[in-house]
Amino acid sequence: MLSYITVGAKDIARSEAFYASVLVPVGPGRIGGPGAVYVKKSFDGHEATAGNGCMTAYQAQAQKVVRTRHEAGLAAGGSDEGPPGFRDEYSDRFYVGYLRDPLGNKLAIFSANPAEPCRRQLGDRRTERTKVFWFFFPKKNPFLLLPCAPSSASL
Repeated sequence: MLSYITVGAKDIARSEAFYASVLVPVGPGRIGGPGAVYVKKSFDGHEATAGNGCMTAYQAQAQKVVRTRHEAGLAAGGSDEGPPGFRDEYSDRFYVGYLRDPLGNKLAIFSANPAEPCRRQLGDRRTERTKVFWFFFPKKNPFLLLPCAPSSASL
């Protein structure tokens, strides 16, 4: 079970402002307890650097939240690593935006809300997904994320 995330930073104030603008409205980012995000100098005394191949992902309740948090992250000094939208590599419901924090750490904000339109329902027919993805969240049962059901609009 995920308990907390620690992110190294060179400029604590700048990185804290970035994470507060991106994460607090999404849900995590609180101080202490499960799901907390801590911004700190590196513990070993060396300069903090971004992890190559490392990424943290945060679930939002809606695609609109993904878009607004992505915009907030850019306004708070982050850089765009991929605008919000659907990706060929993922299921039809996985709507995601990617950012880098001021130090270069990568994060994703995603929504897989079954109440919202999926890729094919919006007219994007790039891929027909048959993959099944499992996601696990602390203190919740895992849920199965399936491709969206065919509709007459997507055929």
